[in-house]
Amino acid sequence: MTDHLKILLQYLLPKHLFSRLVGRLAAKEGGRLSQWLIKRFIRQYKVNMSEALHEDPAHYQSFNDFFTRALKADARPVVEDEHLLAMPVDGAISQLAPIMQGRIIQAKGHDYSARTLLGGDKALAEPFMDGDFATIYLAPKDYHRIHMPIDGILKTMIYVPGELFSVNPLTASRVPELFARNERVVCLFDTAAGPMAMVLVGATIVASIETVWSGTVTPPAGKRIQRWDYDAAIAPRLAKGAEMGRFKLGSTVVCLFAPSKVTLSEQLLPGTPTRMGTEFGRINQH
Repeated sequence: MTDHLKILLQYLLPKHLFSRLVGRLAAKEGGRLSQWLIKRFIRQYKVNMSEALHEDPAHYQSFNDFFTRALKADARPVVEDEHLLAMPVDGAISQLAPIMQGRIIQAKGHDYSARTLLGGDKALAEPFMDGDFATIYLAPKDYHRIHMPIDGILKTMIYVPGELFSVNPLTASRVPELFARNERVVCLFDTAAGPMAMVLVGATIVASIETVWSGTVTPPAGKRIQRWDYDAAIAPRLAKGAEMGRFKLGSTVVCLFAPSKVTLSEQLLPGTPTRMGTEFGRINQH
């Protein structure tokens, strides 16, 4: 199948319906079908089960249980230096660069609005203008829990409805404003490095996006933006390296930082593999 046809089919496919049907299948517990899917997936994508908390595929009652599997306690050590940011996910760098005039690079020849990504609120987007961003793509074989790069206090969560295009590199290079048009969950934190946004982007067959403080955010998919603001006295406080969310069937995370607050690692280039807990960057000292 040609690349052009692959993209065309995504425009024609009833992506929400298809994704929700796959989600129901993935949530089905027990039985030979679940075990067959899990074992086939492990073989197909060469999943390293030796680092999983439960190595035996038979432990998992549903495909979702397997896909969001926990790892052994020592599988992902987190950088301890308080001035270092920790990589939030396993995956690969899609793009990493400054935010220029409110625009974020998606791929060669494509960019999109940081304000639109965050749900359209100018006041929420303003602190990130001329800041820095990193987009990390999670492939099917990757560990799909998302962790904090730095200690943070949750300030706001926003559900933004949208499309469910695939977020693989091919689609990112062909579909304009992909990450700002797909369904997503925006999480805004106060940190020692100023405001930080973590945007969990949905995709085709992503059956669910969850956060540790609210559980499942989607589905069901909505048709309007929803926003939750958290009082500082009772807001969730998450330490560096702590789990903050998870995908049921993979996707992409976009991290935004305020201007001059962090220096993201120079070793991180488009295509660079990432491993949760390793050095992501450094907090700038003023």
